[in-house]
Amino acid sequence: MLVGTAAAVGAGGAATGLSSVVWWRFGCALAVALLVQIGTNFANDYSDGKRGTDDPGARMGPVRLVGSGLASPRAVKRAAIICFAATLVAGTPLVLFVDWRLGLVGVAAVAAGWFYTGGPRPYGYAGLGELFVFVFFGLVATLGSTYVQTESLADTASPGQLFPAVSWVAAVAMGCLATALLVINNLRDIPGDTASGKQTLAVRLGAGRTRILYTLLIVVPIVCVPLLVLVGASPVVALALVSVVAARGSVLRVLGGAAGAELIAVLGATGMVQLIYGVTVTVGLAVV
Repeated sequence: MLVGTAAAVGAGGAATGLSSVVWWRFGCALAVALLVQIGTNFANDYSDGKRGTDDPGARMGPVRLVGSGLASPRAVKRAAIICFAATLVAGTPLVLFVDWRLGLVGVAAVAAGWFYTGGPRPYGYAGLGELFVFVFFGLVATLGSTYVQTESLADTASPGQLFPAVSWVAAVAMGCLATALLVINNLRDIPGDTASGKQTLAVRLGAGRTRILYTLLIVVPIVCVPLLVLVGASPVVALALVSVVAARGSVLRVLGGAAGAELIAVLGATGMVQLIYGVTVTVGLAVV
């Protein structure tokens, strides 16, 4: 959300700057992003718990509500529905006052959150989870947050262009980092997922190739930094290269064969890489 909004500021040029940000739109979009993430987590907890995938005896990750018996399936399902409903409510002002097509995006995001592990044929069980995370938490979140701002700018670097080039490059970078989080999660869970019949991408690829995939997902955002400068971002965006320091340890541990509970720390470290990269790219893109 921050990166996409900053890309809109940069696209507007010095004539607009931070004063161009429509903060109520940013707030609505941020609420949508957070609520759909929380709703997806509840829905995942509910569906996996009902299927028995989160058996405490086989799970190595953090405790899950349904699988551990801390909450009833009904209560967790209700929490997911409430979050998804709140997602649509939070996005309604954007649909009414920015673009009605954003409503379709919101419904698609909610559907993607539910059917990740829910429904008769969950796509997360078919190895498609990483693709959907890249699309929704990378492309849709970043480009979408750019769009809700650029719709309001009178002067942009490329009039009529919905998504400036910097936003596209940044969206790919953020999508890779979001996907890397899921890849580590699924790498950790290969034994349990294999036993339960959950055919995640990590199960399909095997541990060795999943480790290579994780490394690529960390490397691509670093490569995107000079590309951002080439497509018009301020050289200040090079600050994002400091994330290499944070990423180095995680990549070495993954390539070195870390497995099981060892990957819980790597998951947290990967989230920190995403945070550092996102904040520094935001600063670089917002400089006009």
